[in-house]
Amino acid sequence: VQRRRCGAMAHLYQELAPQVLYVDKKSGYNPKKWAEAIKVTRTVYVGNMAFCTREEQVYALFSKCGDIKRVIMGLNRRDKYPCGFCFVEYYTHEQAKEAVNLLNKITFDDRIIRVDLDAGFTEGRQFGRGESGGQWRDDFRE
Repeated sequence: VQRRRCGAMAHLYQELAPQVLYVDKKSGYNPKKWAEAIKVTRTVYVGNMAFCTREEQVYALFSKCGDIKRVIMGLNRRDKYPCGFCFVEYYTHEQAKEAVNLLNKITFDDRIIRVDLDAGFTEGRQFGRGESGGQWRDDFRE
């Protein structure tokens, strides 16, 4: 009976393990290369942030999971104002995984944020890709 109980709880641990759901299709990586990069990455992508969220707020929350190397705020490519996403780069892969496990789907600045492992920040990815200069999906909202 004791063994059955442990087996019944095992699914709880598996659900906490980070899963590769987010893939930046314009990164130039094929899915296999992206998956390999995710295994060692120190960067997380944070989506669905409020446009008014400040970099200092991101540091305050995400530093609870480890030392932060840098935060790159997502910007509207035309107007250079925040557009609801950022990248957080840690010093270790373990810290990045901890951020995904602890902070994904929490309410932050009145929004439920999405936190996913990212293959790594490259220059240019901080800009929104939508026609309006913001996020692509914002072009479809009214």
